[in-house]
Amino acid sequence: MEKSAIWAVGLCLVLGGHGFEAEASYQSKPTEQPYRTAYHFQPPKNWMNDPNGPMYFNGVYHFFYQYNPYSALWGNLTWGHSISYDLVNWVHIEHALNPTDPFDINGVYSGSATILPEGGPVILYTGLDSKSRELQNLAVPKNVSDPLLREWIKSPHNPLMTATNGIDEYNFRDPTTAWQGPDKAWRILVGGLINGRGAVLLYRSRDFVNWTMSQTPFHLSNKPGMWECPDFYPVGISSKDGIETPVQNADTKHVLKISFQDNGNDYYIIGKYVPETDTYLVETDFLDEVSDSRYDYGIFYASKTFFDAAKKRRILWAWIKESDSLSAAVEKGWSGIQSIPRSVLLDQTGRRLVQWPIKEIEELRENQVTFFNKELRGGTVIEVPGSITASQADVEVSFDFPHFKEAEVLDPSWVDPQLLCSQKNASVKGGIGPFGLLVLASKDLTEQTAIFFHIFATHNEKYIVLMCSDQSRSSLRQDIDKTSYGAFVDIDPLHEKISLRSLIDHSIVESFGGEGRTCITARVYPELAINEEAHLYVFNNGTQSVKISRFDAWSMKKAEMVQRIEEDSQFMSS
Repeated sequence: MEKSAIWAVGLCLVLGGHGFEAEASYQSKPTEQPYRTAYHFQPPKNWMNDPNGPMYFNGVYHFFYQYNPYSALWGNLTWGHSISYDLVNWVHIEHALNPTDPFDINGVYSGSATILPEGGPVILYTGLDSKSRELQNLAVPKNVSDPLLREWIKSPHNPLMTATNGIDEYNFRDPTTAWQGPDKAWRILVGGLINGRGAVLLYRSRDFVNWTMSQTPFHLSNKPGMWECPDFYPVGISSKDGIETPVQNADTKHVLKISFQDNGNDYYIIGKYVPETDTYLVETDFLDEVSDSRYDYGIFYASKTFFDAAKKRRILWAWIKESDSLSAAVEKGWSGIQSIPRSVLLDQTGRRLVQWPIKEIEELRENQVTFFNKELRGGTVIEVPGSITASQADVEVSFDFPHFKEAEVLDPSWVDPQLLCSQKNASVKGGIGPFGLLVLASKDLTEQTAIFFHIFATHNEKYIVLMCSDQSRSSLRQDIDKTSYGAFVDIDPLHEKISLRSLIDHSIVESFGGEGRTCITARVYPELAINEEAHLYVFNNGTQSVKISRFDAWSMKKAEMVQRIEEDSQFMSS
């Protein structure tokens, strides 16, 4: 039996056990919604932003998210709630948390889930009171034996934490998943602002209700700006598995991630956590000159991880905002999608994280096209043959090089990869590169989004690999952001092939360079290259030929999304 069929049967069993029925619904034609995704998570309509409290509990994946039930614009924030058995196909169920109480009347903001050893899952979240002060609150399932966890009850002790000791009460939010220390007390981190500087604050509790703030911040910025959506978790130094949050030993390092509100990017640092003293030791700090570690160098924000105990892996989600106008969001009737869930591991150097789309997404692949050892001469553009649906595809390609004689010398002043990608975009001829993919491209290439590499030589006979996502020609529309993104890839082309994987889904392109060492996500809104009119090409605009060692591409089937109709307790597919 196909996995989609198994999923449907399992869904019917769960829903049927709760007196729900399912029925087919009207689905809008693709031409009416050319930018709506087919296999990325998004609710049927309205605004969505931060991922909240993802977890795996009793055989079910739960995903919560910031949601506006009334509009495609930001506001009226509640916690949407969806469940899945495979992180690909989803059921949208009742909202988990609504802004109905004095401690969250102006919005139920972001937070996290923790699964207690005795008692099951709990949620800590930020609420805005009537004066828009930010408070930390607790919610628990009404019935922990309900496999859907449909109803949540807010604690009578709310708010549990308020801003004190110089913390800005309007910038105090986003509690993390909790962990226990050697003394069995629980710890969490909360983002804050102290004297205009970002801070990560540590709180301890023995009963998950009464929390005490540490006298010193867990980590403090020396630069201005709010730190929000903190995340903190262990990674194995030489492990191929993810690690659960409470684990601390000699074989682990710890990742601290912060979402920088001022520039809209997620940064992480890797260090050593000392649980006995709750100190965090790092060699390089956020935004140091020698470190610019981000999960993703494109559009990727407010990310959140969770430990998937079923498959012993850590899974990363992030909000991918729109790059078109507010009026376009209203016209579409929706705004915001989530990234494809990614597994996260520490690379062999111990300095960076490696991300890769979860294995389950490959179940959507069909109509494969494969070829090997094809020379791609300078100035060449080749359309990918076969029956690939280019607007809804998964592409993997690796490149090899006969020599590096024509590599341009990297100017020492070229330290900003994003600026370099803008200056040396896909249309600028180089030595080795630009070469890569043209996705969501029109037949005449009037519209195209280029994901490419460019290899430069240094003065010490080494080579630097630049990865770019060039949206400058992505659309004829003028009301969208066409910023190009870029980053250097930590790879030595002398000893390994350069690989690229791109997930293409109508208005989003997620790209993974160097087997996930560098990731770039872009939003794209073509006018011509939509649905069946989209094309896929490989190209080389350098003077030196490159060899395509292997090329694989698949069309991607539509993921199943089932929407509950609250009025009559039925479900509909979307």
